[in-house]
Amino acid sequence: MDTPFPTWELPSVAVAGSAQRFPVRHIYCVGRNYAEHAKEMGGDAAKEPPFFFTKPADAVVPVVPPAVGRVHYPLASKNYQHEIELVVAIGKRGVDLPPESALEIVWGYAVGLDMTRRDLQIDLREKKRPWDVGKSFAEAAPIGPVHPVAAVGHPARGRIWLDVNGTTRQQGDLAELIWDVPHTLAFLSRYYELLPGDLVFTGTPAGVAALVPGDRLDGGIAGLGTLSIVIAEARA
Repeated sequence: MDTPFPTWELPSVAVAGSAQRFPVRHIYCVGRNYAEHAKEMGGDAAKEPPFFFTKPADAVVPVVPPAVGRVHYPLASKNYQHEIELVVAIGKRGVDLPPESALEIVWGYAVGLDMTRRDLQIDLREKKRPWDVGKSFAEAAPIGPVHPVAAVGHPARGRIWLDVNGTTRQQGDLAELIWDVPHTLAFLSRYYELLPGDLVFTGTPAGVAALVPGDRLDGGIAGLGTLSIVIAEARA
């Protein structure tokens, strides 16, 4: 292909226990999918249909333990926050899926961080404007290796946690998801054609809080390993 400037590398994530890479097509995220996090964000924890937002594929920051990833403090924010999440990696096409068969399109699972410019998100939310700039920006989706379903099955319960500088900030269990993975995918597939390479971030437990340059984040999910990053100074 003839292009006016060099093309970029296809975003991809490591596959656990393999030299393969999982190519990333698109990133979907579920908002407020743990009751206590919904409350801390000023929302209703009632079981209402989930809502979604997106991130670009090049927001991923692949990290393979024991390495520690490096993520820059983002532009234009003074309240940069962490959200530890179970990530679902899609391996087959799916449209208007029933929950009973939704797991058939899942290729694997990973530990991810939905990094958020909370001040920008809240400001736009209060103005009833789209809050994409609060969620969709460079390095907004650090992620550990994808673990194939063949190796880990379909995690439905297990500890999910995040420490910042050695102190636990977020802690919960996958069983506390308001909408589990099958129902989340069923809802999402009503609005989008899910395709191989898509990632779905499934929501975060309570305890989100602000970060500063120099902070180290260590998180994980039972059976899926850990994810560690440090926050670097903003790019000049």
